[in-house]
Amino acid sequence: MAKVILIADDEPDLVKVTAFRLRKEGYEIVVVVNGQEVLDFLNKKAPDLILLDVLLPLVNGYEVCQRIKSDARLRHIPVIIITACNIRDVLNKVEEIGADDCLYKPFESEELLKKIRRLIG
Repeated sequence: MAKVILIADDEPDLVKVTAFRLRKEGYEIVVVVNGQEVLDFLNKKAPDLILLDVLLPLVNGYEVCQRIKSDARLRHIPVIIITACNIRDVLNKVEEIGADDCLYKPFESEELLKKIRRLIG
């Protein structure tokens, strides 16, 4: 059974390319475009990994990650924060909210795959 990766990003071009590449590697992909959709999805199913943009509508990625990592039934899910924000600001915040890794836009597919493989195989 394919591992499920939830992509939470509101940039259609980035999502399209990322989802295509990950599907090609055998992962099942679910795409949502705002933070509330992430939380709603997690009430139904737990993915194997979450790619989470910081600047999401409704509920930002930092808040979503904090909620995930403070929930005993969800905290085991690896979260990779994806951002185009300033590197210094993000590094401190990523550690504070308990994210498992961080990736800066624009990124190479191989860099993303390396991080995913490290976290879920």
